[in-house]
Amino acid sequence: MATPAPTSRFPGLSPAAVWHHFATLCAIPRPSKAEGAVRDAVEAWARGRGLATRLDAVGNLLIRKPAHPGREGAPTVAIQGHLDMVTQKNGDSAHDFTRDPIRTEVQDGWVVAPETTLGADNGLGVAMALAALEDDTLAHGPLEVLLTIDEESGMSGAHGLEPQALEARLMLNLDTEEWGEFYLGCAGGVDVDASESFQPEPVPAGHVVLAITVRGLRGGHSGINIHEGRGNAIRALVGVLGALGNGVRLASFDGGTARNAIPREATAVVVLPAAAAEGLKDRLAAEQARLRRALDAEPGLELVGVPATAAALLPAGAAQRWMEALGTAPFGVARMSADVPGVVETSNNLGVVRLSAEKGHANLMVRSLVDAEFLRLGKSIAAHFESRGIGARLSGEYPGWKPNPSSKLLALCQKAYTDTFHADSHVQVIHAGLECGIIGAKYPGLDTVSFGPTIRGAHAPGERVEIESVGRCYQLLRTILERV
Repeated sequence: MATPAPTSRFPGLSPAAVWHHFATLCAIPRPSKAEGAVRDAVEAWARGRGLATRLDAVGNLLIRKPAHPGREGAPTVAIQGHLDMVTQKNGDSAHDFTRDPIRTEVQDGWVVAPETTLGADNGLGVAMALAALEDDTLAHGPLEVLLTIDEESGMSGAHGLEPQALEARLMLNLDTEEWGEFYLGCAGGVDVDASESFQPEPVPAGHVVLAITVRGLRGGHSGINIHEGRGNAIRALVGVLGALGNGVRLASFDGGTARNAIPREATAVVVLPAAAAEGLKDRLAAEQARLRRALDAEPGLELVGVPATAAALLPAGAAQRWMEALGTAPFGVARMSADVPGVVETSNNLGVVRLSAEKGHANLMVRSLVDAEFLRLGKSIAAHFESRGIGARLSGEYPGWKPNPSSKLLALCQKAYTDTFHADSHVQVIHAGLECGIIGAKYPGLDTVSFGPTIRGAHAPGERVEIESVGRCYQLLRTILERV
């Protein structure tokens, strides 16, 4: 690509071309809705290789490569991934996702970002697609590489894709996170956005101001990890504030950073009479012990209170309504699938809350394998907020990807896997959202299969990818393209 890749970042890792491209992606900031720099670098790289490129109206990049000599009659295959990444970091990290490269380490067979998300989701899918484009030894038919924007923050790239952009009728999506599995379906979803404006109130004299923080939770992907009993820092902190009693006034509340990431941290700035502040350290310690008992999957949970400042307060009635709404709103698994054993059918993530003395906003992401169910639950949650005088609306609706068990592309992929690795693969439906359903709705009859390397901790700091699975995944991609 145009930006020099820090090739020393992954010395000796194979396939070298894949890790070279991933190193470049790690070097260029690419948060959702700010993919311009990385997209420009990829486009410049493709043009430098003589490949045809096209930007559509919303900013997706399409790259085309002619067939290898003698393979001109083969069907066109699209390889699809997204350019953006979830931007999560530890609370004590100074990393700036708008400016800084991702810091990576190689640890015991994994590539890890110790303090932030790694962007293996979906940077390695993009890197494999680019490696396939530059591999002149690969005997493939016509190729299209579709790199979308904003997948992690609303899927506006897939939504805005023009129905006539792709020529392919076969598509390989490289955005899953469990090597050895082919995905043939995924959840759809919708966001619930709740909001309200306030008239600030003054801070009473003689009161103490504290910032109370829940931190140290595991977080994770709101589709993949939602059923694992992981704590939600927003919900935990709301419970703590309720336990502290009615004398506590709220100046602000900040929890979560992304709608599709389980919140790891939340902080409330509170004001309380000096007398009520006595013994608060012991009360917080008791609440921490209670939370650790209730959330046995969160051994690292901490609850801390430190002095703070506040210029104004939320109206008492508004704060009470918001705490009630957040404390009783559904979150987590609503229902397991009756059709796909062991897979969540419907869930909701209480992802982001921002309350100040002037305004409040909450974002909840609802997913389901059944489109009617995510709409039903979304409307129910919106009504939950509205019943407390808080405005709420649904936004960002996207359809699920309905499985096609008779997919010819799936049969080809499974045969390629078995022949290459002498083992059986597995077919799955995933509760997370992929762009396949949206793209498929624009291209009826598009035969799509998704696969990828093993990624752990996506959407949370410490995200990692298994090195061996990356090599196997690229080997499988090459085999599939040669056999189509």
